[in-house]
Amino acid sequence: MSERQPAHALEEVAQKWRALADRRSAHFLELHRSGRWRRYYSEEQFLVRMHEAIRLSERWAEIAPAPPAELVPEHSDMTNRTAA
Repeated sequence: MSERQPAHALEEVAQKWRALADRRSAHFLELHRSGRWRRYYSEEQFLVRMHEAIRLSERWAEIAPAPPAELVPEHSDMTNRTAA
């Protein structure tokens, strides 16, 4: 009989899938920016695959939202405060 995995383990797996989808989306955007996509795809093929990569990235962001640590901006209001 199989055991159920703890919720944090499943969340970790979901975060890995999200990261993969984000990297794939970034890869297609870089191919578009550089124009290298022309070496590998027709325009129609590339647009279909790029839209799919972006759609999947957005969907994984819904399924596995960023952990709270990733949501905090690098320069928060705390850095602008002075000691009293």
